[in-house]
Amino acid sequence: MLPSHSPAAAGNGPILEGREFVWTDADFARVQSLIYKHAGIKLHDGKHAMVYSRLSRRLRDTGHSSFRDYLGWLEQTDGPEWQEFVNALTTNLTAFFREQHHFEILATLFKSKPAGAPWNVWCSASSTGEEPYSIAMTALESLGANASFKLVASDIDSKVLASAAQGIYRLENLKGLDQGRMQKFLLRGKGDNAGLVRIKPELRRMIDFISVNLIRDDWPFREPFDVVFCRNVMIYFDGPTQRAVLERIHRVMKPGAMLFVGHAENFSESRDLFTLRGKTSYERC
Repeated sequence: MLPSHSPAAAGNGPILEGREFVWTDADFARVQSLIYKHAGIKLHDGKHAMVYSRLSRRLRDTGHSSFRDYLGWLEQTDGPEWQEFVNALTTNLTAFFREQHHFEILATLFKSKPAGAPWNVWCSASSTGEEPYSIAMTALESLGANASFKLVASDIDSKVLASAAQGIYRLENLKGLDQGRMQKFLLRGKGDNAGLVRIKPELRRMIDFISVNLIRDDWPFREPFDVVFCRNVMIYFDGPTQRAVLERIHRVMKPGAMLFVGHAENFSESRDLFTLRGKTSYERC
């Protein structure tokens, strides 16, 4: 046990020894506060090693010799480093047609309206693009190429959003895509690009990629949505932040619109906003 006079016991000493940078409980608490304030992400206490590893790169890139100096500088700036800070601490795990049952429900939903009816869809955590492209593929298969269909794909992480807009993937990482969809929607690279695939232009043109911070009340949407995907995002928020985000989502959806969430997310305490209609599928009240 540490003696009571030890800096570490007071929450200021190093918690990871033998590392390139001194890393203290106070540094971690400061990171927790900053990422919560700017992105609504609730970092639990078991994330020390992950935060140290990811933010150490930012110290190197910005020329700071300690977390204390870096975080102090960050708090005094309003520049692009805030985006790099958020990018470093966000987690992006995705795949084509992940949680397949959602896309089956979506296909049925697309066929429920008369032919030619417009659809406005938002994918609110697009990551590297697999999810919005899966939505667009489902729309093309269900509605046809001439459908009135709009898809907005957003993320808080600018780097993964840029990657999503490019629509380039390694062939070995295309889990969830069968051969039929690969031939229909992807272009295989040749020569120096062998082993890579690119989303076909006609699919890419269906999607507008934009940056949206879910905890800020400055969303740019003008038309309400028929469908919203917000999957595996709320698990990073605490209860009050979840409720605030759900209220904002509710405001940008049409009555009766569908909200798809992650397999570990449950909004039973927000029955005044959404009604459960299927496995992790909610209808806007």
